[in-house]
Amino acid sequence: MSSYILAIDQGTTSSRAIIFDDHLKTVAVSQQEIPNDFPKPGWVQMDAHEIYTSVEFVCLNVVQKAGISVFDIKAIGITNQRETTIVWDRATGLPVYSALVWQSRQSAELCEKVIRAGHAEKIRKKTGLPVDPYFSASKIRWILDNIENGQQRAENGDLMFGTVDSWLVYKLTGHQRHVTDVTNASRTMLMNIDTLNWDKELLDIWNIPESMLPLICDSSQVYGYSSLFGSQIPIAAIAGDQQSALFGQMCFDEGQCKNTYGTGCFLLFNTGNKRVESKNGLVTTVGWKIGDEVVYALEGSVFVAGAAIQWLRDGLKLISKASDSKEIAESLKDSDGVYVVPAFTGLGAPYWDQHARGAIFGLTRGTTTAHLIRATLESLAYQTYDVIEAMENDTGMLISTLQVDGGACKNDYLMQFQSDLLQTGIVRPVNFETTALGAAMLAGLATGVFSDKNELRSNYEVERYFEPVQSAKQVQELIAGWKKAVKATMEF
Repeated sequence: MSSYILAIDQGTTSSRAIIFDDHLKTVAVSQQEIPNDFPKPGWVQMDAHEIYTSVEFVCLNVVQKAGISVFDIKAIGITNQRETTIVWDRATGLPVYSALVWQSRQSAELCEKVIRAGHAEKIRKKTGLPVDPYFSASKIRWILDNIENGQQRAENGDLMFGTVDSWLVYKLTGHQRHVTDVTNASRTMLMNIDTLNWDKELLDIWNIPESMLPLICDSSQVYGYSSLFGSQIPIAAIAGDQQSALFGQMCFDEGQCKNTYGTGCFLLFNTGNKRVESKNGLVTTVGWKIGDEVVYALEGSVFVAGAAIQWLRDGLKLISKASDSKEIAESLKDSDGVYVVPAFTGLGAPYWDQHARGAIFGLTRGTTTAHLIRATLESLAYQTYDVIEAMENDTGMLISTLQVDGGACKNDYLMQFQSDLLQTGIVRPVNFETTALGAAMLAGLATGVFSDKNELRSNYEVERYFEPVQSAKQVQELIAGWKKAVKATMEF
């Protein structure tokens, strides 16, 4: 008889449930979209109740789709959108305000106040994070300031805080367990990433009572049991989405790196059992904790990746579907010196220029829409190159291969060009569901479905391996042109 693992992948725009068998094959998938609210410019909120009911629906639906008995599900693993902040009443279990989504900037003023008070460097040293409304601490502070008697209720022990993982475990266990894992806790700006505990000095800076906070646990352990299906199933993994994808890509060893090509790009670089301080604008974070093993990672974000291809399709109407970009790019021998810098919302790592805006360089009378499409596609690879260069400079290590996932990695032209720029191999797996897969793997380790990481590796299937075909000299000329384009964009 096969054993099955249920992975919950709770994201910003949808909740998904995926059932994997004990060979990590996908058995069934269920997905439900969730609306976001935008009450004011820069504010992004969600209904915490809708987050949970959507998860409940997809879990029940996916078991039905899989046609299996709930008694064959050995564990539940959770991976989630990180930093999104929920505060609820301890007595009623009801949210006291909407969930503040990671993208929301409504606590920017609170962050500015903390920076002006001189706390930024202390916070960065303890957490590996810059002071930014992206992370949870300022969002908690904002909620307490914007509900009736918020601070008093928190100090009385009447309020509970959680990122989405905590909220889901709390609900799935019938309000019995208030926990999080180190990966999510490391994104709150309240956990010391050396001790892996809530830090009193950080809590004092934000004036947040520790009684609100969940217990910090490993990423792979049994936290409690869900009776959602009428039987007690162990909830045995929690990991933030990007860390879960790092684990799902089998990046278990120091120096391994993964890139998720989505709307933006998220790169995580495994730095082993030591945290690396970035001098190039990257974030230091916890990769996972299993027993005594703690793995750290450097994280870099590209703001606009797949969104640039959507711009070609929806904004400029140059292509009818995203996949057209591959065929058009391959119809040319090169981009004819054209570079597109898609800084639509500023530039992320390693430049961090929020004032930069998108630009096109190298236009001639011979430039066609095909050149523009190819150059836009290539911008995803150039931006990834920049982040990996920063990671290699920070760590003193060269990546041996890049593991890839996300929608845009299906584009063979892009992957080949990425391999050329990096002068290294690109590994594209058969199973693209690496975020959910990571949660399933961590849950399987905690419950004995998998014995160790070697067994997990034995189930990893590579769909295609890309190797460089252009010479290092050719590539350096292309990169030099890109760097000039980025510099000009920033100086404009």
